[in-house]
Amino acid sequence: MTTIAVDAMGGDLAPGAIVAGALQAVRRHGMAVILAGPIDLIHEHLNQLGGAAGLPLTIADAPQAVSMDESPLVAHRRKPGSSVRVATALVARGEADALFSAGHTGATFLAARAAFGVMAGVDRPALASVFPTVKGKPAVMLEVGANVDVDAGLLAQFALMGELYSRLIFHTENPRVGLLSIGEEEHKGNDLTRNALPLLKALPINFIGNVEGRDIFSGIADVVVCDGFIGNVALKVSEGLVDMFVTMLRDSLSQTMTRKIGSLLSREAYREFKKHLDYSEYGGAPLLGVKGVCAISHGRSNANAVKNAIRVAAEFAEGRVNEKIEEELDRTAESKVAAQ
Repeated sequence: MTTIAVDAMGGDLAPGAIVAGALQAVRRHGMAVILAGPIDLIHEHLNQLGGAAGLPLTIADAPQAVSMDESPLVAHRRKPGSSVRVATALVARGEADALFSAGHTGATFLAARAAFGVMAGVDRPALASVFPTVKGKPAVMLEVGANVDVDAGLLAQFALMGELYSRLIFHTENPRVGLLSIGEEEHKGNDLTRNALPLLKALPINFIGNVEGRDIFSGIADVVVCDGFIGNVALKVSEGLVDMFVTMLRDSLSQTMTRKIGSLLSREAYREFKKHLDYSEYGGAPLLGVKGVCAISHGRSNANAVKNAIRVAAEFAEGRVNEKIEEELDRTAESKVAAQ
């Protein structure tokens, strides 16, 4: 049985939403979960939800927590008993197969990098997020928050890992990789995108050139590459727009009697629309490039988002995706050496 170590104190809605989501994951997806957090507090929340008797759910005591406003480096050094470090250590020791946290991204990044190590050929691990597209198959964007300041060489590494992720997880044949910029023309963009272009062109991938923000959802590209600052802004703007669209559509359908009748008739379509766009259905963002499975969700993750993120972490571990990415990176490096 796959076991996921969960940072029970990470996130704006922790520990309530984390515990509830973990319970749902255990009940619905047949996996084991270890919740890292203060034992008494976690037991209290479990009891409020009916308890976990007979379920493969245990607690690892973690008396400390990292708040969102803390320096990740300071917290990493001063809080060895934090829930994120305790959960990470469980994976590093082989007591769990994957890590999940909705807490401080920087703290999770540091904990995973220190405990798991980094794959050969990777300078910095990257967060990969999934975006829905009009063509049905989701697009992968990286980076979305772990690396705010990057150089052109890092963007090339992100492109390689994103292309591998799209092939291995979504079974995309020859994924189209685009560089996020302010125009399709090669002369547009900033120094970072212009310097990255020749490096991405030289990679053994299907690089299609610059893509614009509107192309993220069009399905033109299967993988969209950018720095973590731009990627995180794009992610948060997208989530805000989805919330607005869903709210406006619901309010519009309930304003008049005619619309209410139409709303009843189209309820299933409305649910499908909402589910297709709802970030909580897509799970966490995997941290690619570390030698261990780590999934990270944003701080406002609800129980549904937590459940799905834990499921994604389990699928990632069961599919040996990290090992396959490392094997592919090794082959790419060997091909470069042979070509020189």
